[in-house]
Amino acid sequence: MISKFVSSAAAALADVPDGATVMIGGFGTAGQPMALIDALLEQGAKDLVIVNNNAGNGESGLAALLGANRVRKIICSFPRQVDSQIFDGLYRRKEIELELVPQGNLAERIRAAGAGIGAFFTPTGYGTLLAEGKETREIDGRQHVLEYPLHADYALIKADRGDRWGNLVYRKTARNFGPIMATAAKLTIAQVSQTVELGELDPEAVVTPGIFVQRVVTVNTTDDTQPAQSAA
Repeated sequence: MISKFVSSAAAALADVPDGATVMIGGFGTAGQPMALIDALLEQGAKDLVIVNNNAGNGESGLAALLGANRVRKIICSFPRQVDSQIFDGLYRRKEIELELVPQGNLAERIRAAGAGIGAFFTPTGYGTLLAEGKETREIDGRQHVLEYPLHADYALIKADRGDRWGNLVYRKTARNFGPIMATAAKLTIAQVSQTVELGELDPEAVVTPGIFVQRVVTVNTTDDTQPAQSAA
């Protein structure tokens, strides 16, 4: 019988090696898999490359992982905000590498990895520092920049409900980067608020099919849609 349920977040993260590239879902704190991040922090993997929309909030979650000096490089589109003091300090001291990617490009590079696209041209970033050293091409009278997919060893995402095959549904704007990250990683770990029996999820409502998910951990959490709406 196929079951992707894992007993704990610690067990789900136990095999993450040093130097792994890890995608972490979330837009700010909305949809951020806090239990999985805490388990990764406890697990001890270091020299990580993190792909996320932000670079941590306050002193918990992703910010705590950065503060523990476990991240070598972060790839994100919005590294600085009012409570990003941990990232700010690390970056000013040259203790972390930053690859800044416009948000649309970040989403498309992740999606391209999952879709098997080798590269794509986009006008976003042309004529800026973000395009330095990259191939450019004029398409339909407009200059475009060549961008490559973003692949990951692991994706840590948060969903609302999941079944034992790994099929997932999300809660409103907490969905954000989760679905595309699940397709772009070699191994996806999903934190869910509730597990259900096979057949209880409406197939038309399943956003992430179980084929893209290898491990599911149940964590009781509170509603996290409001931060995403506020951030937007």
